[in-house]
Amino acid sequence: MQAYLDNNATTKPAPEVVDAMNEMLTEQWANPSSVHRFGQQARQRVELAREQVAELIGASPREIVFTSGATEANNLAIRGILAAKPTRRTIITTALEHSAVREPCRYLGDAAGYNVVILPVNVDGLISVDDLAAALDKHGEDVALVTIHWINNETGAIQPLEAIGALCRERRVVFFTDATQAVGKVPVDVAALPIDVLSFAGHKLHGPKGVGALYIGKRVGLVPQQLGGPHERERRGGTENTPGIVGLGVAARLAQAFLQTDGPQIGQARRDRLERAIVDGVPDTVVNSVNAPRLWNTSNMAFPPLESEAILLLLSEKGISAAAGAACSSGSLEPSPVLLAQGVGEAVAHGSIRLSLSRYTTDAEIDYAIATIPQLIQKLQASMPV
Repeated sequence: MQAYLDNNATTKPAPEVVDAMNEMLTEQWANPSSVHRFGQQARQRVELAREQVAELIGASPREIVFTSGATEANNLAIRGILAAKPTRRTIITTALEHSAVREPCRYLGDAAGYNVVILPVNVDGLISVDDLAAALDKHGEDVALVTIHWINNETGAIQPLEAIGALCRERRVVFFTDATQAVGKVPVDVAALPIDVLSFAGHKLHGPKGVGALYIGKRVGLVPQQLGGPHERERRGGTENTPGIVGLGVAARLAQAFLQTDGPQIGQARRDRLERAIVDGVPDTVVNSVNAPRLWNTSNMAFPPLESEAILLLLSEKGISAAAGAACSSGSLEPSPVLLAQGVGEAVAHGSIRLSLSRYTTDAEIDYAIATIPQLIQKLQASMPV
């Protein structure tokens, strides 16, 4: 038996996505920028995908830019917005951001002299809107950008996005959110929310890897960062990844259908059942961000004084896939910077693992995890020196 519980790292591509991509690779492989009929057939599929992605998040197709993934989308958003506002030199963000946001901000602070303001967070990983207001008041007209993620990839904690965006809009500051863990999992409507720029990746919502999207609201100025052609309305040069884009469009359509069902509620019931069984079976378990609003699919739990690496290796041997934090830093032996920034102690941070479900997670997988994880943790604890 196996249980794949690492869906915040990546999800299984939907069969419909694979079929659509295979068609583009074998039958409609022309360059969508070519003027001949073959190329224009590919262009039509790209534009259909743009419409499908736009519909998923409540945007206009003209506001969607396809990228190679969320990392490129995040870099384009941050650098492009700053380049459009060269006289403003302050960025407001948090220490909880994914490295694809955290590292560009750090680089711009170190190498380009930007003033990067890091907002504090509470133990559940939530910012205070009052702290954001104070930072905006302090730095005033010098603030070029506020970049705060929607949902944390490690804990599932959901930020007060509407209040954050409303405050930024009131102060006429651009608000960019990395919504990689939100899109396809919770309803998103950028037309109704005070979001100026939003990024996400296809492989987090049962689409392909290597493709993502950036929503750029009409009121936002953004300077292209990847030059080489007039693609994507001159906002991102380079021949489009047509199979990936078409696959993302299909994934967006499927995700929209999923969100119109009781699938998220069923998924949360599975997550809660798994979490409750582990807490009951291992009484010293710490559930990180337990008091925050959390994404229905994510549970981050610690078993101090155990080390997460030992737990994950034993889980893997039993066919259970889990993680200790962001997939791109999973080779690190250091405790999660996200948990440390929340004020979680090092012993807890070192012993934390993330279990994340998808809409394809089955009750059988949950049953197997419930039967296996507490027993394994108890065995590890019993082997620890007194």
